[in-house]
Amino acid sequence: MKSQATSLMLAVCTLMICAGCNRLPGKPGPDSEIIPPDQVMEFNVLYASNCAGCHGSNGKGGAAVALSDPIFLAIADDSSIRRVATNGVPGTPMPAFAQSAGGMLTDNQLDAIVSGIRSWAKPDYLQGVTPPPYASQSPGDPHKGGDVYATYCSDCHGPDGKGGKHASSIVNGSYLALISDQDLRTNVIVGRPDMNAPDWRGDVAGRPMSGQEISDVVAWLAAQRPQLPGQPYPKPPAERAAGGLP
Repeated sequence: MKSQATSLMLAVCTLMICAGCNRLPGKPGPDSEIIPPDQVMEFNVLYASNCAGCHGSNGKGGAAVALSDPIFLAIADDSSIRRVATNGVPGTPMPAFAQSAGGMLTDNQLDAIVSGIRSWAKPDYLQGVTPPPYASQSPGDPHKGGDVYATYCSDCHGPDGKGGKHASSIVNGSYLALISDQDLRTNVIVGRPDMNAPDWRGDVAGRPMSGQEISDVVAWLAAQRPQLPGQPYPKPPAERAAGGLP
């Protein structure tokens, strides 16, 4: 009798273990559906996988501009956001995400990302104030840009742009080699709230920067960009001769 009871208990335990094996944590159920990567359409998933590393969680900013910033979303329309996401920005860390440009995202996934980013916008944030245009509407003048820099930027970034008591260098070669002219313009307009950098209205009290002044100061900054990023600067002929160099 005792032997039969023991055998019965073992049989019951075996059945329970086998049943439990079918419900192991992480094991797909019989009706589970695996979604192919190119069919994922959930914005939060797409953003976290492709954008958050540079633009921060929920678009709050990081190494790159905060995509949820209401001023950024007031100046950058959907076509501009989609164009950058599609093709990237050559010469910068921003890659192309569209399959047509060598990336991994479909057109529908790019639409989902753009739509999700736009959902962060605050249409009444500027309360009727018209910001400077996202893209420059005329070429900037680097000579005039030097005067613009002295007026609006030097108090924080120093008289020569190499850093001051309130902000770091804005003419550092490595920095300028990794950022496009459009990104420079966007940063001037939007500011960097995470770094206490004001937007285009806050550098000089009661004197917001005009679109042309922004174009000019961007041209001045671009003129400081090294021609060969990451390479030693060539020495003047007199220095090469003094050092016995050809």
